[in-house]
Amino acid sequence: MSEEILMNITPMESRVALVENGVLQEIYVERARSRGIVGNIYKGKVVRVLPGMQAAFVDIGLERAAFIHASEIAPRQDSRHEKNGEETQERPIYELVHEGQSLVVQVTKDPLGTKGARLTTHISIPARYLVHMPKNNHVGISLRIEDVEERERLRQLVESCLGGDDGAGGFILRTAAEGIGEDEVRADILFLRRLWATIEENIRESRAPANVYEDLPLHLRTMRDLVNPNIEKIRIDSRETFEKVSKFVKKLVPEIDGRVEYYPGERPIFDLFGVEDEINKGLSRKVQLKSGGYLIIDQTEAMTTIDVNTGAFVGHRNLEETIFKTNLEAAVAIARQLRLRNLGGIIIIDFIDMEDPEHQRQVQRAFEKAMEHDHAKTNFTGVSELGLVEMTRKRTRESLENVLCESCPTCEGRGTLKTAETVCYEIFREILRAVRAYDGDSYTVLAAETVIDRLLDEESNNVADLEEFIQKPIRFQVEPIYTQEQFDVVLV
Repeated sequence: MSEEILMNITPMESRVALVENGVLQEIYVERARSRGIVGNIYKGKVVRVLPGMQAAFVDIGLERAAFIHASEIAPRQDSRHEKNGEETQERPIYELVHEGQSLVVQVTKDPLGTKGARLTTHISIPARYLVHMPKNNHVGISLRIEDVEERERLRQLVESCLGGDDGAGGFILRTAAEGIGEDEVRADILFLRRLWATIEENIRESRAPANVYEDLPLHLRTMRDLVNPNIEKIRIDSRETFEKVSKFVKKLVPEIDGRVEYYPGERPIFDLFGVEDEINKGLSRKVQLKSGGYLIIDQTEAMTTIDVNTGAFVGHRNLEETIFKTNLEAAVAIARQLRLRNLGGIIIIDFIDMEDPEHQRQVQRAFEKAMEHDHAKTNFTGVSELGLVEMTRKRTRESLENVLCESCPTCEGRGTLKTAETVCYEIFREILRAVRAYDGDSYTVLAAETVIDRLLDEESNNVADLEEFIQKPIRFQVEPIYTQEQFDVVLV
């Protein structure tokens, strides 16, 4: 599988696209005015403790106070020294923090919608191959490194580089660490220790609320987190950014130095590779499948639902085979849409009902295999009694729709409008209310053109009956700036 990374950089906005086999799989957007803050470390101040929720609100200098749960607060006693290796029960929040207390926290989730940022005191600082945990002495290894011998080799390598130094903090080996040697491990450990020392100095010198560490900008985070041996090219359309990335690569990822290219073409890089069209498709509610079937994706604040339909696909053998092939194609398409749209939280997938249990298993296996390339943490259930697949996908940043779009001011996010007929009857009722409350010589209705047209055409008999009933004339006036649901009844 060939992979490419495309970077479109402007002073206002940075966009990074991950393309696999010529097809857009993931898109990352970072704007200068609203940079994501996941990974940033703050010296915050506790402003409110909520014992009933086992949580607290912390002021870290943002518009909204951030949220931290008791489970994300490291206890005063080091959990590594618990007796008999038993886990301690979660302590009450008021024993862990109090109002006015300074707290060093790291952002784990950006502010989403009306919710503030999510925090933790379990600090972790990533480098190319290692993640440093200053308040923990544990050495862990990414679960994506499956080879048992390689896992043990890496563990011993880190422990030998630490040399039994218990005060060095903990480290987790990232997936990118597979196959690396001692020099790379020592370089990452040295870099992370120096960085943490700088952060500690910032913490001592800062007064809450204050930002004491800011994660790398998007183009450098991409080189640290997304680059892997399968990446064939990294194309950048900004000369300045290309030079910064080249320096970063030579220092930390020298094995891919020759794969970074500057794109000087006149045609925008995202247009050249079809990324802009795919982004626009990623905002659509309906996703067409090659067979003729389609998906309907509805995103709400609580969850996302995905419905699979056969559409125009009629198959060649029988109904069960048609349903099976549609579901197989949909499984791969859904995995791509989850990554492209960055959908998180609870996700419910309604595959077309399959009677054959083997077909159900094959569709589920195909879906799980397609999700193996996803960078976000996911959990699946089997096909439920109702024929639904339930899953969760970790959400750390806004979805593509929330980044690029806002709720429609006309329908207020409903996705539907009242019909012109419905609005006409609302106008009739409003006129009757006005007649009872006020005594005017006549009434003028201000409304959208579609509504006025209906009042003068299909509803003309009802208008005449109403004029006869109230014994007053009714006039109509088109207001071009009114939406279909807006109207006013004016007394003259």
